[in-house]
Amino acid sequence: MATLRFKALETLSSRKPISVKREENLTSDYYGMLVFDRPKMKKYLSKESFKGIVDAIDNGTTIDRKIADQVAIGMKAWAMENGATHYTHWFHPLTDGTAEKHDAFIDHSELGGVVEAFSGKLLAQQEPDASSFPSGGIRNTFEARGYTAWDVSSPAFIVGTTLSIPTVFISYTGEALDYKAPLLKALNAVDKAAVEVCQFFDKNVTQVTANLGWEQEYFLVDEALYFARPDLILTGRTLMGHSSAKDQQLEDHYFGSIPERVGMFMQDLENEAYKLGIPCKTRHNEVAPNQFELAPIFEEVNLANDHNQLVMDLMAKIARHHGFCVLLHEKPFAGINGSGKHNNWSLSTNTGVNLYSPGKNPKTNLQFLTFIVNTIKAVYDNQDLLRASIVSASNSHRLGANEAPPAIISSFLGTEVNRMLDLLVENVNDRKMTPDEKTSLKLNIGRIPEILLDNTDRNRTSPFAFTGNRFEFRAVGSSANCASAMIALNSVVAAQLINFKKDVDALIEKDIKKDEAIFQVLKKYIIECKAVRFDGNGYSQEWAEEAERRGLTNIKNVPEALEAYLTDKSRAIFEGLGIFNPIEIEARVEVEFEKFMKKIQIESRVLGDIAINHIVPTAISYQTSLIDNVRGLKEIFSEEEFKELAGARLDLIRKISGHISTIKAQVSEMTEARKVANLIEHGKDKAYAYDVSVRPYLSTIRYHIDKLEEVVDNEYWPLPKYRELLFTR
Repeated sequence: MATLRFKALETLSSRKPISVKREENLTSDYYGMLVFDRPKMKKYLSKESFKGIVDAIDNGTTIDRKIADQVAIGMKAWAMENGATHYTHWFHPLTDGTAEKHDAFIDHSELGGVVEAFSGKLLAQQEPDASSFPSGGIRNTFEARGYTAWDVSSPAFIVGTTLSIPTVFISYTGEALDYKAPLLKALNAVDKAAVEVCQFFDKNVTQVTANLGWEQEYFLVDEALYFARPDLILTGRTLMGHSSAKDQQLEDHYFGSIPERVGMFMQDLENEAYKLGIPCKTRHNEVAPNQFELAPIFEEVNLANDHNQLVMDLMAKIARHHGFCVLLHEKPFAGINGSGKHNNWSLSTNTGVNLYSPGKNPKTNLQFLTFIVNTIKAVYDNQDLLRASIVSASNSHRLGANEAPPAIISSFLGTEVNRMLDLLVENVNDRKMTPDEKTSLKLNIGRIPEILLDNTDRNRTSPFAFTGNRFEFRAVGSSANCASAMIALNSVVAAQLINFKKDVDALIEKDIKKDEAIFQVLKKYIIECKAVRFDGNGYSQEWAEEAERRGLTNIKNVPEALEAYLTDKSRAIFEGLGIFNPIEIEARVEVEFEKFMKKIQIESRVLGDIAINHIVPTAISYQTSLIDNVRGLKEIFSEEEFKELAGARLDLIRKISGHISTIKAQVSEMTEARKVANLIEHGKDKAYAYDVSVRPYLSTIRYHIDKLEEVVDNEYWPLPKYRELLFTR
């Protein structure tokens, strides 16, 4: 059994460095070469079709069939010139990845052969089989029809020899079966709501764009070792493994010199990303050994999310070229830092203003504080929904594990922003303000740029932190589709901005001046949501106790957290904004219950298999060798000498026997618990059953396996150990 591990180590030791494919030109020379962007549209499209598609992208107008046909002709010509032979509608189903079905650019010709063909109809819409994608009960297996529809706001691109067209994915009856369709609706909602509020300050604002900068953390493991670990292959994480004597204690990996082989992988990854128009900006070593991060420049949310999905796919492909496997699981190794995907989010106007950046005068800074306060109010009022948007079986291992934010949703603002909010509350009274009071407050607000210039600190323990000109939603998991968090965040902020405008308008109707009305409403909100503002150590037990006193929730149970989608408050937001209809909300939660249950089910099966078929036989083999050794000692030495010499060995034999017996009993109990849970029909009840009755066995069985790893001879142990997995170069 141990041969697999040692063969993997031999492969590792004999591995030769793989040269990176260096691009000879400047990055700007080949950036976006595989993207059908505006310059290429202008080149390959007629003036009419170019104007039509740009108008659709910028203003959301409809593209008619004639324009779609012209775009299809130009897009096909460009794609084929760049080696494309096929096309696909690329979409984000409710799984952990993307989906695509490739069709060739061919059709029958009149002469009996084939010709290259691609029409506006094929560009705009297709009908992939929807029967096997998660639908939460919207579709039966025998009801296969679904539709993909072209998302003109995200440009087509080429991967390999396939033209990929970003699309939404909906059922035959019209319900969204993907992440993109509701994300686009949420972005439209926050655009409209934010424009209405911006009109209080600047009548020239006609559009507000939500921006996203994701920070993708990941681990790299040598592929030879990866394929010697069935748990990594099948679950994405190690279900067992004793901690390495050295891991991240010295904090020497963080921002350290990037290993040469890893650097080659990173360069190769960036080269391919640049060709796809993905603006990779930052790369560095993360805290844990073999952990790294990639981050791009901010982009519009929908495009940024598409690019993140592409990057995760590229990582997996390119890592193999360098003898690595990439791990995107939130907690692939116990006892060391897991991986997140911090979502840096902001709003900007068509006039070039970042609504979360302090301005240069009292008016623009009142706008700044308006959006800060409304965002915090949205977070406070919808803390459970935001948590639900980022929970999963894998992310639950990471949240609150001393390297990630806790399950308590709070917001870090920094000393100076907190001071300004408190100042606003102190100065604004329910009565009408005097001119001196209003002038004083405006002047104080007007000093924000100077105050914040060098005082926008960070708090890595905060799940939702203000970092100078944006909010960082740090609780998002590394394997997640950013759209889940972005749908929730943009929706709750949109709903809050709508309420804010109503509240201000109501005061204006009572003959209260606009600025005073804004001040009065902001004061009310600041007081109401003060509990969610926390700048301290979110890892501490003291904060958990303080958060409870403040009335903040701390739901660590994944199925319970997911139920926040189904509350009247959440439904009112999603249905009121048109993001989801009642059927879609129910279906999505059902999908999440099922995903959670199935992941625990798979982990349980894998752990049981490895425990019984790998670990227990290994332990018995080593125990047998100890028994043979004891028998030999008894034959050679006197009874008195034997007792003295064999005592430690006998204790070890007993210890191994105890662990073996416990493992076998626990695996048997876990299997029975799984059988009982499998008989439950309702998705929510089954998810709860797996969480309560099956999941605890994963840690108890692991404990005994890890104890065996400590005492079993290294030559016997069948699986690569943490010290081998985490320190490969």
